[in-house]
Amino acid sequence: MLRRIAERLTGRLVLRRHLPQHFGGGPILVSAAGGLKYLRRPLGAVDPMLLRIAERFVRVNGCVWDIGANVGLFTFAAAARAGRGGRVVAVEADDSCAALLRRTARLGVDRAGVTVISAAVAERCGIREFQIAARARASNALAGYGHSQMGGVAEMQTVIAVSLDWLTGFLPLPDVLKIDVEGAEAEVLRGADRLFGRGRPIVLCEVAEGNVAEVTDFFHSRGYELFDADSCETCKVARATMNTLCIPR
Repeated sequence: MLRRIAERLTGRLVLRRHLPQHFGGGPILVSAAGGLKYLRRPLGAVDPMLLRIAERFVRVNGCVWDIGANVGLFTFAAAARAGRGGRVVAVEADDSCAALLRRTARLGVDRAGVTVISAAVAERCGIREFQIAARARASNALAGYGHSQMGGVAEMQTVIAVSLDWLTGFLPLPDVLKIDVEGAEAEVLRGADRLFGRGRPIVLCEVAEGNVAEVTDFFHSRGYELFDADSCETCKVARATMNTLCIPR
C-alpha cells in the first residue's frame, strides 16, 4: 500500500540522473512512472546486470536495438559504449516513456545517436491493445501478457505494433539486441526469422516461465549458446533463464 501511494505521488516527477562514470556519466531523464528504483538509487545500482551486459558486449561504432526500452538505462549505456560512430534504436510502446527517451536523446553528450520508435513489437505488424500497469510502467505489456507486478491495469491504450523483421527493412541490423517485453518475447521472436537469417546479434532476452521452451528452441535451432545473465555470463545453461544471454556459436 505504501509503495502504491509513493508511486502515485511521484508519478509525474522527472529527475535528471547520471550514468556511472565508466559510461561517461551522461544524463538520463527518469520518472517514478518507470519505477521508484530510478529515484531512490544511483543508476549504477538500479540494474547492474543491464550495465554489465552493455559494458561487455556493446562495441565502439556498433548498432544496438533496445526492444522495450522503458526510460532507457540500457539504451543510453549502450549509446555511451558505441560512441559517436554507433547507433542505438529504442523501441517503446508507452508514450510517456518514449517522450522521456526523446528528451534524453536530445541532450548533447558524447555518445551514439539514439532513434526512438513509439511502437510495440509483436509477431506481425498491426494494431494492438497495450496495458498500462497500475504500478510501475516498466511492467506495461501487450494485452494477453504481463504478470502480477503490474498491480492491475490502470488503462488500455491502442498502439501500433511492428515486427523485428519489418524493422530490418528500415534500420541497420543490430550487433546487440535486448528484448524486455513482459511475457511477449516468444511472439516477438516468431516475427524475427528474417533478422536472424541475415544477422547474428548477441541477444539479452527476459524470458517468462511459460516461454522457456519456445525461446530455448528458437535460439538452439539457430546455433546459439545460452547463458544466465543474472549469475554467470560464462557458464552455459541448457534452457532459457529469466534473463538469458544468447551468443552465436
